[in-house]
Amino acid sequence: MEVRAAALFLGVFLDFLIGDPHWLYHPVRLIGSAISFLEKGLRAILPKSEGGERLGGIILILLIGSLSFCIPFFLLKLCYGWNQAAGFLLESFFCYQMVAAKSLKDESMKVFEELQKGSIPGARKAVSMIVGRDTKELTKKGIIKAAVETVAENTSDGVVAPLFYMALGGAPLLFLYKGINTMDSMVGYRSDTYLNFGRYPAKLDDLANFLPARISAWLMIAACFFTKDDASMAKRIYRRDKRNHKSPNAAHTEAVTAGALHIQLAGNACYFGKLYEKPTIGDDLREPEPEDIKRANGLMYGCSLLAAAVFGVVLIILGLKF
Repeated sequence: MEVRAAALFLGVFLDFLIGDPHWLYHPVRLIGSAISFLEKGLRAILPKSEGGERLGGIILILLIGSLSFCIPFFLLKLCYGWNQAAGFLLESFFCYQMVAAKSLKDESMKVFEELQKGSIPGARKAVSMIVGRDTKELTKKGIIKAAVETVAENTSDGVVAPLFYMALGGAPLLFLYKGINTMDSMVGYRSDTYLNFGRYPAKLDDLANFLPARISAWLMIAACFFTKDDASMAKRIYRRDKRNHKSPNAAHTEAVTAGALHIQLAGNACYFGKLYEKPTIGDDLREPEPEDIKRANGLMYGCSLLAAAVFGVVLIILGLKF
């Protein structure tokens, strides 16, 4: 337990310090390549029907889930069996690679920098790298909202949830979570192409993020006291708007962020050329401004530090107790 806590702390520290340098090949890219390869193969051999596509999604879950868990499990087993320090360093490295706080901040701040330069086309291009919606027609307000929403949602998906599963089951469970999350990001769409094939990967991702999303929301509310954002409003909007999304999880951290920053998020958005009507989150108390991207990142970092501290301390206490 204490070794896992130390690996978690070191992994978070390395992420905050280094982030994801482009020269370092990321495991999620390998998972993504495996998903693409398996999707093509499964679609080729299974019936082109609703049942066949759903079966393909189930098989994809089993294969990607097995690979995502088993590869780091056996690598760590070998390392820990050879040398405890080597195992600890490898597990810390795995944790570092799967936590995305600094990369989330760096990519969202590119949007901020383009807005500061007054370049709406540049800001649209920058935000297109971190959101799934269509960005070609986004106004300045829409760009800011998209960036803030991405930071808010990925506080859970990209930081707190990985740390939660790292604490719960070490790097193998962390990798399993990232495998599930990557499947959802690649095939979990409601489009005609993925409505059936991605149905069960999307449902599994909803299940995997159920607890982390709610933990993230309350940690983010607590972080308001350190970032000097409005914790009271964050709590009120969270309780009111946390279900204002088709996903059972996505609105939780978005609602906290909207309340903390006194802005309104969400609303209608275009995906793959089609307009989707979505409820708003938060009150329209003021116009979003570029500085809100920085404020959202501050909340994300505060929440991330609290998550690392809480999960790490729990692991240490459990290790001492048992």
